[in-house]
Amino acid sequence: MIYLKSRAEIETMRRAGVIVAEVLETLKETVRPGMTTLELDELAERLTYEKGARPAFKGYAVAGRVFRNSLCTSINEEIVHGIPSGRVLAEGDILGMDFGVVYEGFYGDSAVTVGLGEVSPEAERLMQVTEKALNEGIETLREGNRLGDLGNTIQGIAEGSGYSVVREFVGHGIGKKLHEEPPVPNYGDAGKGCRLRAGMVLAVEPMVNAGRKEITILDDGWTAVTRDRSLAAHFEHSIAITAEGPYVLSRL
Repeated sequence: MIYLKSRAEIETMRRAGVIVAEVLETLKETVRPGMTTLELDELAERLTYEKGARPAFKGYAVAGRVFRNSLCTSINEEIVHGIPSGRVLAEGDILGMDFGVVYEGFYGDSAVTVGLGEVSPEAERLMQVTEKALNEGIETLREGNRLGDLGNTIQGIAEGSGYSVVREFVGHGIGKKLHEEPPVPNYGDAGKGCRLRAGMVLAVEPMVNAGRKEITILDDGWTAVTRDRSLAAHFEHSIAITAEGPYVLSRL
């Protein structure tokens, strides 16, 4: 069942989204070669509690596996759900940071991919295309459109640039739970799928690979990587569909 949010609930989710955005902005300003991903995780968690929220991912369980950190950190060929560790970030790496909070009973969720120092032209282009796919996809989130319009837009931009779109992981509804109905694919056919209604709140998160679309899950049970070990980028926003158009909740 898709839960339509009231305007008051959407405004609470907006406050959750702002906290997520502020934390990610601080992480973007802080991250540098020589840092570890665990340092970033600890900073994100501290800032979250200071802002009156709690981390959404810490303690999240899937099929008996529990995620024990507040931040997902995915490096280079890692697509999503990378686990913070003592790994030291290096010049030229690209780092995906996926982060969420719970605030007054509602969730906020967003992700960015950033370059460390001077990155390759290939890496820079991949990040630009993935963020463009997200931003242009957001513009399709209008009452009366369908989810396939979003997926088709994202897929067209990614594949039109010579990249591939991950199929195994998709976006999702969001609200009082981190993952609600409906699933939000980053591929599909225009004019198909669930019709969009005011009050829906969706987490849209294109995951784009520089090479082939196939993925592998590492032995930790969480980290998804490109099977061909090509670079991957991930961007995400939480968006409310309103009568006035898309309302991006996780953008400053």
